[in-house]
Amino acid sequence: MGRSSKDKRDIYYRLAKEEGWRARSAFKLLQLDEEFNLFKGVRRAVDLCAAPGSWSQVLSRKLRGKEEKSEDVKIVAVDLQAMAPLPGVTQIQGDITKITTAQEIIRHFEGQPADLVVCDGAPDVTGLHDVDEYIQAQLLLAALNITTHVLKPGGTFVAKIFRGKDVTLLYSQLKIFFSGVTCAKPRSSRNSSIEAFVVCENYSPPEGYVPNMSNPLLDHCYDVDFNQLEGPNRVIVPFLACGDLSAFDSDRTYPLQLDPSKEYRYTPPTQPPIRPPYQQACHLRKNNLLAKQDSPAVPLDGAFSSLHLSSNRGPESDEAASSSAAPPPPRDVSSGEATEQEVERLK
Repeated sequence: MGRSSKDKRDIYYRLAKEEGWRARSAFKLLQLDEEFNLFKGVRRAVDLCAAPGSWSQVLSRKLRGKEEKSEDVKIVAVDLQAMAPLPGVTQIQGDITKITTAQEIIRHFEGQPADLVVCDGAPDVTGLHDVDEYIQAQLLLAALNITTHVLKPGGTFVAKIFRGKDVTLLYSQLKIFFSGVTCAKPRSSRNSSIEAFVVCENYSPPEGYVPNMSNPLLDHCYDVDFNQLEGPNRVIVPFLACGDLSAFDSDRTYPLQLDPSKEYRYTPPTQPPIRPPYQQACHLRKNNLLAKQDSPAVPLDGAFSSLHLSSNRGPESDEAASSSAAPPPPRDVSSGEATEQEVERLK
């Protein structure tokens, strides 16, 4: 996300930089809180897949605030990727599929379970919707699995979900552990995206359930059409649009100068990424090391024409190949000097 990208015209991207949020996704959690009152009575919160830290920022500002008893609030952020520190947020660089990560979270809470668990994690999308939906479902279930280790009875779990054709199975899985499950779409989430969020309230696991990281929650039966589930196995989860309808539309392009009395000024990102995967590429480009100095540049037209000739060439002699590669200049057809073969060739 930079100056020359479409994010410059994204109103929530610009507002996030102006208000000091690390990413525009902070508005999604804020709008979910407006609808569900997620932060009421929360003293211990966990942010899974936290990097770059926008949701942890929201937790820190909303839960800690300026109260004198802000030391009683404990926030733990978990991610495989390192991120810049935040006030009042304890970071764990670990894997959410490991039992040691759950144990470390409980250790930071001094043996007490969490009141709220949020997860804004998503895979690197491939563009193949079926693949992306399946990977996101696995990530959500991994977050749910560790949540069963750290969340107190009656707690709340919020996670990102991709609404695909097999989303019914995910709803039925969540309904096993939570009495209230709602699919919500914040105003700041683009309508063109299949992204939504499940708000799971009142954690109440089945009687006798023992959390276990080794047991996957999603059965790998690829030949089952989950949309054909019937009876108690098919769960209809209510859908709710969050955010004021008079607020900014995430799919609309707004002018850079929203207020006529104020001139638009570019605002740099609040926090650049920490050791991003493209850091080496940026270093090579900055030092002009991406250009190949040892081989001359070949024009694209010449490269494509030579490739076309070489692919259609048979086992002819070199003389025939050279003659086809360099045809003689055509004569004026309008003067009548060209033969029928030349006219056909020119066509």
